[in-house]
Order: sequence, then structure tokens, then C-alpha cells
Amino acid sequence: MNWRMMAIAGAAGVSSAVTPVRAVSFQSTLVGNADFPVFVASTPGDDDALFIVGKHGRISVLRDGAVLPDPFINLDPVVRSATNEQGLLGLAFHPEYATNGLFYVSYTGEPAGDTVVASYLVTGDRNVADPASAQIIMTIDRSTASIVHNGGWIGFGPNDGYLYLASGNGNVGGAAQDLESLLGKIIRIDVDCDAFPGDPLRHYASPPDNPFVGRAGREEIWAYGLRNPWRCSFDRATGDFYITDVGGVIREEVNFQPATSPGGENYGWACQEGTFCTGSPVCSCDDPDLVDPIFEYTREAGAISCIIGGYVYRGSAIPDLVGAYVFADRYERIWWLRHDGLKAIAVEEVHEMLDPSQEGISVDVISSFGEDVVGELYFCDASPGQDEIFQIVPTSGPCVADLDGSGDVGFADLIEVISDWGPCPFCPADFDGDGVVGFIDLVVVLAAWGPCR
Repeated sequence: MNWRMMAIAGAAGVSSAVTPVRAVSFQSTLVGNADFPVFVASTPGDDDALFIVGKHGRISVLRDGAVLPDPFINLDPVVRSATNEQGLLGLAFHPEYATNGLFYVSYTGEPAGDTVVASYLVTGDRNVADPASAQIIMTIDRSTASIVHNGGWIGFGPNDGYLYLASGNGNVGGAAQDLESLLGKIIRIDVDCDAFPGDPLRHYASPPDNPFVGRAGREEIWAYGLRNPWRCSFDRATGDFYITDVGGVIREEVNFQPATSPGGENYGWACQEGTFCTGSPVCSCDDPDLVDPIFEYTREAGAISCIIGGYVYRGSAIPDLVGAYVFADRYERIWWLRHDGLKAIAVEEVHEMLDPSQEGISVDVISSFGEDVVGELYFCDASPGQDEIFQIVPTSGPCVADLDGSGDVGFADLIEVISDWGPCPFCPADFDGDGVVGFIDLVVVLAAWGPCR
């Protein structure tokens, strides 16, 4: 693919005094046959496979660069996907999947659109799961909610082994602050225990250290005050937790929860959207217990926005990106950020260059990110009729020197090298990473002079 993404200047008021990410690209991994992709997952012990979650109920296997002709599992009969925000929304493999064969899905179920978490078993063929092995783990009643704001992400905590579920507020105004409701929450459950042995629709227990065990509120709740936490993730190296929340009309936000958190955080919806006070009476913006996001961005006037949570990069292909959190907006915007636990200290927005590939494919609707076994990152493009998976890869060749992201290496890039000449350890023009912009960096620009292809 000729599409690439070049790191450019970060948000105003945020320092760039960290090692820059000089350039990254994306290459097509899968075109078509992805059934409106909304997630990419992998499982330890199977280095050659990616599992592609399709909104309409199919999970496909991408193995050795090709999509297998038969799905891993087809859940279309039980999944309600009639509207844009409904469908098969999440996938998580049990930490002991290699020995127990268990994996978990979250979806909006037929006929009512309730949130369902269910487990399934892989068969003796690693590429095929057994639909008849279904066991309902949890159902969240959405009879009073609308068809939007379902959340849907699920994942296992790398440090505690518990299953976490992001539940949207269902567009119910006060639900996110109501501790007797599971809407607008992060839910944390133990799927290896069953506190409801007589209930065929509940097979889990609430961990004893959940923040509302033994006090007012649902024991399953881990955090609250969320509107629509579509995508979340754990940092595989630290266990830190990232929760992105889709805003209403003003802000999109990235929330951070350190691995040492005891839970119970209130992220502020509906009285607060990011750090903007909405005036809603369901809570108070003056409450000192509200947790502000580490990063937020304001929607442009009249624009449609939807934050897409990503991952902290822990791969090896792009050393400059290690430890940075990569995320997106649904409509063609990708960022990376670094933070100090309270706020972002460096942010760069990464733009795709308007250079169509030979196939004429563009990235139009980013729906989700995913990781492979070794920590390399992927994202889904759910454009109608496109259904493509991209991998984020390092840029090599002349495009590294295209500092202004214009698509050409030219005088603007040369001027930046000259302007930064001398000791400049954090400058994008320091191509060789030696902390000094000098002769070698000048040669890189001159050797790459011309159109960036």
C-alpha cells in the first residue's frame, strides 16, 4: 500500500519534549470478507492468526495472510445487528484459552437488544468454535434504554484475570450515575466462579475487592459515570487501563486508570463531558471525586466525532512508538499520546496522506483497533463495501524526510532541518536519533528530494 501516516505537530498547550515518532505507515492486511469489522483480537500460543469480529455475527480467522473460507463462529442467529450501534461488539479469550478453549463475546441479543456476554468453546480444530457450547454469563437489561450507546468492549485484566465489560448508558439520562443500574459503567466479574448456580442466565461472581461489594450499589460495578465507552484496553506491560468515552456534542475523552486503582472512579457523565460542565443535575461538577480525562478534544462545529480507543504500543517494529497510547476518531483521525498519569504531556495527530493506493482504497470509517500476539497494532476500516484491516508499520525510504506531511520532500523540510541545526534531541528532523540535527540528517533530506512514493 502507498497510504501512509506521518506524525505532525501536537495539540496546543501540550509539550513535545519526548522522543518523537518520526513516521509510521499503514498497510492493508485484509480486504473484504470481514463482515463490517469492529474488532481485531489474537490469542497467546497462536502467533499466525488474527480473529476479525464482524458486526453482523461472524468471527473470521486471518491466518498466514489469508482469510479462511469458513468463519471461526457465526452468531448471526442470536445477534441483533439491525442498527448502526448494535451487533457483535466484543471478543476476549480466556487467559487459559490454550488449555481450556474458552472465549467470550459481547453482543446485543435478539429480540430485545439486551447486552449479552456469553462463553463458547473452540473445537479440536483451532480454526472452528462450537456454537452449541454457548453459556450465557451475563445479560444487561436494556428494556428502558434506546438502541444506541451499548458500549460492548470486553477484556481480561492482565494482572487479576477478571473479565471487564464496558456498558454504555443506553441514552438514559441519569443511568451512568445510578449505582443500582449497570448502564454507563465498567463492570468487573469473575467468570471462573458462579454465584448463581440456579440461574441459567448468570454464571459469574463479583470479585470481593470490587468497590461496591458490601455497600450500596451493584457489586459488579468497577467504575461509573460513562456515556458510551465503545473501546477500552489494558496496557499489556503494566496493567494500566484506558477507557475512552464518546461524547454528546462537545468533547471526546481518554480516561486513564492505573493498575493500582481500587476502582470506584466516577468519570462524570452526565454532569460533565470531558472537563466541560453540561449543567445536568444528576451530579455536580464541583464534586472533588470526579475523575478528569488525561486527554480530550473538542468537536469541530457541525462535525461528527466518535473517539475510538486503541492500545499502548508494545510491539518492536516501531521503537519510537513504544509506550505511547494510540487511538483514533472514527472519521479518519489517529493520534498517539504520552502522559504522566494525570494529563497528556505529548500528543501528535497522525494524518493519512491523500495518495490513493493502486487498488483505489482509502480509510474512511475507523471502527476499532486490535493487537496481535507480539503487540503490533491493527485497525479496522468499516467503510460500506470496503471492510479492510490495516496494520500500523514503520515508514522506510524517502517519506521519513517529509517533515511537513505534504507528500513531497522539498524546501519546507530542508528549512526545518536548517532551523533545528545543532543539539536538538527531541526534534523530528533528527532522523538518526543521535540528539543532534546535523550533516547526516541533511543528507537524508537531500537524498529523498522529490515526490514521496
